[in-house]
Amino acid sequence: MIRTTLTDAQWATIAPHCLGRECDPGRTGPDPRLFVEAVLWIARTGCPWRDLPEDFGNWNSVFKRFRRWVKADAFYRMCRALAEDSDFEYTMTDGTVVKVHRHGQGAEGGLKVRLSGVLAAA
Repeated sequence: MIRTTLTDAQWATIAPHCLGRECDPGRTGPDPRLFVEAVLWIARTGCPWRDLPEDFGNWNSVFKRFRRWVKADAFYRMCRALAEDSDFEYTMTDGTVVKVHRHGQGAEGGLKVRLSGVLAAA
């Protein structure tokens, strides 16, 4: 059994933006919701595509479908649709201050030849 990530309301929002719907010409994918769940699983775990569980299907087929959707900007359209109804329920703000070492602040490095005060005044 696969633990799903998308709620029914989220799926209803992004379903019209999926490729390979029944009304589209050409071959349709087997289950677009399962495919989107597979992509979310990869994004959540950070695992390579080869480690995708068999419950989602063949990893290579899922990857090829992912590439087609990326090239067609399907995920961009889905994210825009989800962002329109943003309630900021899970918004996180980080107030951490990070100090950068002086070598990383963009100062010019290296040794420099400096004239002494007597030579500079002349």
